[in-house]
Amino acid sequence: MGIHVHWFLPTSGDSREIVGFGPTEGRRLPDIEYLSQVARAADQLGFEAVLTPTGTWCEDAWLTTAALSRDTRNLKFLVAFRPGLVSPTLAAQQAATFQRISGGRLLLNIVTGGDATEQRRFGDWLDHDRRYDRTGEFITVLRGAWTGTPFDFHGEHYEIAGAITMSPPSPTPEIFFGGASPAAEQVAARHADAYLTWGETPDQVKERIDRMRGLAEAAGRSLRFGIRLHVISRDRSEDAWAVTEQMLDAMSDDVISQAQRHFATAESVGQRRMSELHGGSRDNLVVSPNLWAGYGLVRSGAGTALVGSHDEVAERIAEYHDLGIDHFILSGQPHLEEAYWFAEGVFPVLRRAGLLGADGTDSRTDVLAPSPS
Repeated sequence: MGIHVHWFLPTSGDSREIVGFGPTEGRRLPDIEYLSQVARAADQLGFEAVLTPTGTWCEDAWLTTAALSRDTRNLKFLVAFRPGLVSPTLAAQQAATFQRISGGRLLLNIVTGGDATEQRRFGDWLDHDRRYDRTGEFITVLRGAWTGTPFDFHGEHYEIAGAITMSPPSPTPEIFFGGASPAAEQVAARHADAYLTWGETPDQVKERIDRMRGLAEAAGRSLRFGIRLHVISRDRSEDAWAVTEQMLDAMSDDVISQAQRHFATAESVGQRRMSELHGGSRDNLVVSPNLWAGYGLVRSGAGTALVGSHDEVAERIAEYHDLGIDHFILSGQPHLEEAYWFAEGVFPVLRRAGLLGADGTDSRTDVLAPSPS
C-alpha cells in the first residue's frame, strides 16, 4: 500500500525559527485565523491529516480541531490527548460526536505523558509505569463504549458500568500511540492501531519496528507504523542546509544548555533517545544521510528533520517506508510555507515513484532514482 503523509498544526505558535527560541518579534500567534490558514493549506495540498499536539503550552486540541473542521473538506484531524485526565467514557462520547460533526475525519493520538511536572500540573500523580497501566485500561473502555452495547469494566484504575455512546462513531477512529519504554511498548502492542516513533536513524527505526512486531504478534495482533519528523525540503540541497544554519544561529549556547538540562529530567525514554543523537552539542548534527538532529537541541519531543533537495527527502521517505513505516507525520518552520515547499516539491517525486497516488493509496511500483551528487 502507499504511504500516508500528514502535517502538523502549530497550536503553540509558529515562527521561522524553532518556536520559543530565537527572535520573538517574528512569532505568529496560534489564533484561529492563522491555524485555519495552515489547515486549509494542508487540505488543499493533499495532506491526509494534521497532528494537533497536547500540553500546557498548546491550545486545546479538541476545541481547535472541531472549529477547523468547518474550514476544511477532506482533511482529517489527528487529535492528541492525555488519558487519565478525563473519563474514558467521556472521551468516547467526544470522539463519537466529533466523527458525526466532521463527517468521519477524526484520528486519535493517545499521549500518556513523560514529564512528571506537567502531569502533576493537571492533577496526575501516578508514576511512569502506572500511567501506562491506566492507559491500557482507558483504551479498553474507550473501545468498549464504541461497540453500541453497554460495556462494563473492572480494573485497577477504572470501575465502569454500562459505558456507551449515543451511537457508535463511524468510522471507528484509528488509535495512534507512541512510547519507547517497555511499559509503553506493551500498551502499544496490545491496544494501538498504529505505533509512532520519533525520527531516529533508519537502523534504530528498524530495530524498533522488529521488536514491536514481535510484541504485537505475541499479543495476537498486528500493528502499522508511523514516524514523526520535521522537514526542510528545497529545490537545491544547499538551500535546505542553509536553513539549518539560520536556525542554529538563532540558538544561543545558554538556551541550548537550559533546554538540555530540562530534557535530562524527563521520564520519557523517547526523549532520552532523541537527546542521545546529538548529546547537546552543535557538532555532528547530521546523524544519518539527510537526517539533522538540530531541532532536538532546544525542542522537546520530535527532534530531527529530513533536510535536502526534494529528491533526497523523497529518497529518505522511501527508505523508511521500506522498513515498514506507512504514516509520515511531518512539520516545518513556518508550517504554512513549509507545507507548500514539501507538497509542491516532494509529493510529485513520491507520486512518480508509486508511493503516493492521487488518493494517497497507490502501491510502490518502482524505486526512486538517486539524486545528482
